[in-house]
Amino acid sequence: MNPQSSSVRRLLISVALFAVVISISWLGYIVIEHFSAFDSLYMTIATISTVGDSSHQLSVAGRWWTLGVIVFGVGVTGYVFLSAAGYLLEGHLFAAVGEQRIRARVRAMNDHHILCGFGRVGQSIARDLLAAHRSVVILDTNPESLENAVKQGFAVVHGNPSDVETLKAAGIERARGLVIATDKDAENVYVTLSARVLRPDVYIIARANAPDSLAKLKLAGANNIISPYGIGGKRMAQLAMRPTAMEFLDTVLDAESKALSLEDFVIRDESKLVGQPIKALFAVSDTIILALKRDDAMHFRPPHDTALRAGDEIVVAGPSTSIRALEEALGRTR
Repeated sequence: MNPQSSSVRRLLISVALFAVVISISWLGYIVIEHFSAFDSLYMTIATISTVGDSSHQLSVAGRWWTLGVIVFGVGVTGYVFLSAAGYLLEGHLFAAVGEQRIRARVRAMNDHHILCGFGRVGQSIARDLLAAHRSVVILDTNPESLENAVKQGFAVVHGNPSDVETLKAAGIERARGLVIATDKDAENVYVTLSARVLRPDVYIIARANAPDSLAKLKLAGANNIISPYGIGGKRMAQLAMRPTAMEFLDTVLDAESKALSLEDFVIRDESKLVGQPIKALFAVSDTIILALKRDDAMHFRPPHDTALRAGDEIVVAGPSTSIRALEEALGRTR
């Protein structure tokens, strides 16, 4: 059982018992001594707090009732204070306040990325997203992983990523994309299915650890599927054959590189560039248009007189300052 849940339950039980003792004592004085509602409450509080009250004359039955109230009332009051002290000393109150702050931070996020799993692969992904100044919410079931994520400055949500409510708590309705990086393929499939039901249009990248999981994740609705082991092997082979070319790609893909960056943008319906030729982008920033994706077809180095349409996706390269200028002109990136 979660220690925090146990402490919360103990505190709630003690408070409930205290309320029951107050209610029964209050009712007893009304029935036995025929006191008014206020006098009964006053007598109850005075008795339990051990202050005492000499303004009311009690019958023999009332005195026996008062003895019972003292025994049970003082005992329950002590239990309440001990439970509250334990809750505070164990740090659960501060943890609960911190969790509420994080959840408020997540609720304020928009156009962010959700990352499921904060293991070795997940941490690498999170660092790259953070370096690119992207907002990230971490989902995980491991408290130690989440604590590590919080220390690194990430917003976190504790819970099973395949659970619909957990995804909603992470803001799946407002998210730009979902990256599923747990080391369990079955869980990755379930998370993909749940996310696709909640957001049919969200961009999903899923990790596949076994070769036979690729088709399952594709059927579940993942837009892109990555096998860390396969990617690692291909990269090592490419480095062996084309070290200079790979070094260039590393420079382009490095989020912290200011000399040359690679980015993709979506032409929105409300963009003023809809209907304008691609060369109109050159007036906005000094970038190179590498590719145009339209109707799921990729066109490399499209002609400069190609008219832009709503929904077009363009891949550009250039200095980080030019990329940012183009981002401001086009609005949000994907």
